[in-house]
Amino acid sequence: MNLGARVLKTGIAVTLALYISQLLHFQSPVIAAVAAIFAIQPSIYRSWRHFREQLQANTLGAILALSAGMIVSNEPFAIGVVCIVVIVICLKMKMEESIGLTLVTVIAVMEASSEWQFALDRFSQVLIGIACACLINVIVMPPRPKEQFNNQIQSVFNRLSLLLRTVISDEMKEQAFKAEKDELEKAVSSLTDKYKLFEEETKKLHKPKYRYTRQLVVYKQLVHTLRIGLDVLESIDEHYFQSPRTEAIDKLFDDHVEALMKGHEFVHLKLQDKVKPESTEIEEMQLKMDAFLNDMIKHSSDEEAGMQRLALVASSMYRYGFQISRLDRLVGHVEPAQTNKPIPHWWKTWFKSKDS
Repeated sequence: MNLGARVLKTGIAVTLALYISQLLHFQSPVIAAVAAIFAIQPSIYRSWRHFREQLQANTLGAILALSAGMIVSNEPFAIGVVCIVVIVICLKMKMEESIGLTLVTVIAVMEASSEWQFALDRFSQVLIGIACACLINVIVMPPRPKEQFNNQIQSVFNRLSLLLRTVISDEMKEQAFKAEKDELEKAVSSLTDKYKLFEEETKKLHKPKYRYTRQLVVYKQLVHTLRIGLDVLESIDEHYFQSPRTEAIDKLFDDHVEALMKGHEFVHLKLQDKVKPESTEIEEMQLKMDAFLNDMIKHSSDEEAGMQRLALVASSMYRYGFQISRLDRLVGHVEPAQTNKPIPHWWKTWFKSKDS
């Protein structure tokens, strides 16, 4: 686990919650610290949404816990029943993320249900912890899903490029290749999650604008193209080396992989406004794709066993090239200045987004 901004902010939020609890002379400040740990979120919009949902769920949980504790008892059986009821209600209200902290509130309040003031203090500590976490998340190193997404895109592409450019020639050791491939799969999965954060924040913190929609389409295609590239790697690993090959076939596939990676790299540079407008890299890649397909058709006419598996690899490569071409067309409809423009600071849109 890396020591990232979220780890540091969790520590700061816990410290702040404990200090405030001590200043207010609460008897058990640890509850505020626990609430702060639960409340740190990976984006500004989710921080606001989490605060709103936690406020609703914890208020409901505290009311149920206090009522049940006064009417029934605060025995373990009664606490367990109230927890079940609270979980069911949270699920019905689609507040699954609030369940954990709400149950902490229920247990803390029911333990002191015979004393109104003590129960109210514990509920207040929970709210203090949530508020501290949300405040620190927004003020200290606020999350930038778009910047993180762009950096991660480049990192994933570099790893994919390394593996695809060496897989046909079989240059990497098997153990090293497997380790890199596993890391690539995890990175692509993480990239999908990061895109969802970026998409969510863009839609919630901006007024609906066509240029933002176009950016989302491009970024979604960026992730999809990387996934298709990973499929090519899987296909080569599964089918290519189990098929009969000649040096000519190896060179044919290796050259085509290189052409695909150059095309993919070109689109990334185009997105960053680093290539000349008259460049014809994608057109050349498409011509090589067609030539590659024709060569494969010729080879497939041979009655050699195993050519069908090579055809599967060729099909995945052709699909990858098609997605690169589609990405190039989409990137051409987005101005580079818009692509690299950072998301406005949260305080410019905070109050406008509350009704979203």
